[in-house]
Amino acid sequence: MKKSIGMFCASIIAVTLLSGCSYFEQFETFERSGALRVGMSKDEVRQVMGEPLDANFSKPDVWYYYIKTNWHDGQYTIDECMPLVFKADKLAGWGNEYYSREKLVNSPYERPEIEGIK
Repeated sequence: MKKSIGMFCASIIAVTLLSGCSYFEQFETFERSGALRVGMSKDEVRQVMGEPLDANFSKPDVWYYYIKTNWHDGQYTIDECMPLVFKADKLAGWGNEYYSREKLVNSPYERPEIEGIK
């Protein structure tokens, strides 16, 4: 009986510690993002933030970093990440609001040109 209780307690502690890892990771990423500045090179961003998430998320001009937990499933999803946007290999901005705004401004499908209006 004592062995069962000991195993149960050890399991609870292990689960608590392992689930806390993602919390600290996202907190550290958020803290490091305070050192970002527009115009930083990709190497400077890497020094501050570390490596971006793998190629499933990141693209040459948009890097993603894990920033918050929406789903406790052990997987990263885009809505749990912060995008960093680069133009000409320099940091142009970051965050979902910036990314959404840039995506709309730069999309020819979102703002069709109307003759005579610029």
